Amino acid sequence: MLAPLCLCLVSLASAAEPALPPGLTKPQPKNEPSEPALPAGLGGRSDEPALPTGLGGKPESPADENESPLADSHLTLDLSGFAEGRLGTRIQNDPYEKTASIGEARLQLEADLASPDWTARLVTDVLYDPVVDRHEPHLETGEGALDLREAWLAFSVFDNADVKVGRQIMTWGTGDLLFINDLFPKDWNAFFIGRDEEYLKAPNDAVRVSLFTDLANLDVAYVPNFDADRFIDGQRISYYNATLGRRAGRDAVVQTDRPNRWFRDDEIHYRLYRSIGAVEFAAYGYHGFWKSPGGQTPGGLAAFPGLNVYGASIRGPLLGGIANGEFGFYDSADDRGGRDPLINNSELRYLLGYEHELATDLTLGVQYYVEQMLQHDGYLASLPAGVPARDAFRHVLTARLTWRSMNQNLIWSCFAYYSPSDRDAYLRPSVTYKIDDHWTASVGGNVFVGAEQHTFFGQFSRDTNVYASLRYGF
Repeated sequence: MLAPLCLCLVSLASAAEPALPPGLTKPQPKNEPSEPALPAGLGGRSDEPALPTGLGGKPESPADENESPLADSHLTLDLSGFAEGRLGTRIQNDPYEKTASIGEARLQLEADLASPDWTARLVTDVLYDPVVDRHEPHLETGEGALDLREAWLAFSVFDNADVKVGRQIMTWGTGDLLFINDLFPKDWNAFFIGRDEEYLKAPNDAVRVSLFTDLANLDVAYVPNFDADRFIDGQRISYYNATLGRRAGRDAVVQTDRPNRWFRDDEIHYRLYRSIGAVEFAAYGYHGFWKSPGGQTPGGLAAFPGLNVYGASIRGPLLGGIANGEFGFYDSADDRGGRDPLINNSELRYLLGYEHELATDLTLGVQYYVEQMLQHDGYLASLPAGVPARDAFRHVLTARLTWRSMNQNLIWSCFAYYSPSDRDAYLRPSVTYKIDDHWTASVGGNVFVGAEQHTFFGQFSRDTNVYASLRYGF
């Protein structure tokens, strides 16, 4: 089913010639993207962008009498941003949500300030969307008329040690829109309603330290107060509610018991990595909580139980393309025995991927992903009557086909997920056209298919939507 759809996309693109994701060339995120509990397994695949120029310093030169005070202080200031309108609609009736999926007017303002000794960045979005009822800003969830994306200061403390402090967007791991060891927060609502792929990655308030040695490099990120995913809660996307035994949405918005004590409900992420030749090896660790609700309190609130994750990855060239592999052990710290039906069991997660350029400007990437629930027999024994059971293994195949035409100004893309175990699928077709140096237009869709309403993608079958956007960059 998926292959014909992707081949159809390429055929349409070919017919239009010459007149005209984190795996998905693939669009790179501009910033360093359950009730139901969305697993950290849907991925970007690039490391955090390098710090802007300015950390290493620049040689001083005599000040010119015509230079501004900013130039006198050897500071550089870059201002940029964009204005965007984005409209989307569901193509099926959903009794629990509005017909419009998005109706957004957005203004992003970005400022980069650099000196020989430090670099700072501020990125903020001002937006309005009548699809939602709440416009008061809430910086943790990104709801409302203001979304503070980045606000950080970076500097070096030694020749081999960098520090970044403040609100920042971080990512690591090797998956393409599949995440195993990337436990930084994701915005699944943005992903499913048709925002630009960069918005899948949500910000962290953190201190990140990077150490560089001849033997290996080490990244440590400390988050003093838990940053959860911006998960599906029914306000914009309907979902399967196990308590009600049906799909729900605005009629049953998920209420949470979220860890929220500074320096007590904290998180720590770490990565040790090095390259041998063209091959990069990495080991990862995380101590915190399930990023989307991974359980339920006795009172019926969605909960975020304790979670530790340990993993590793490898990525390098193979047969003319790039191959990657990743592994993670999810230690559900509050229920290691798997006997509590209100808390997620521990899991093992596996990923293999390969990307190859089939022809000039035509790239195919494929992945095979597995989630293995541990203590599955205990899970089945404790499962309440009437609640659909999860399989011990969940398999997911993905494919991303990308074609760049018209001197790479027109990008045709189709990213597809298919789960043979759940018998459901999710497709993300899109076409993006760079009109000129300022204007960019795009159209796309989020298509969900499933045989059962309780499976991961099947629960969103009424949320299928199409969208269009126009952006002016400055």
